[in-house]
Amino acid sequence: MRDFSKITACGECCVGCKKKEFGFCKGCIESEGNCKEWEKSGGCPIYKCAMKHNVQFCVLCLTYGCRASRKRAAGRGTKKQTVELNFYRTMKNQSTS
Repeated sequence: MRDFSKITACGECCVGCKKKEFGFCKGCIESEGNCKEWEKSGGCPIYKCAMKHNVQFCVLCLTYGCRASRKRAAGRGTKKQTVELNFYRTMKNQSTS
């Protein structure tokens, strides 16, 4: 049997995540969608939507393919890549100072 307990609502896996390892993020599951990446906007909208629909992942939702999930899929990666790039730059700068 496979263990999906570490997979977030959007399908990411926090295991091995550098943001989590360095203490920048508690993890979406552990913080109930209130990780630092989303603290200014009141929490992760994907996590909130999944909890509202009582599912662990978006793809398990009966309304998957809804406008909100299509919108997120179209923009997926851009914000995450920017956040991770900024995080790695910050960690590199801290280690060289």
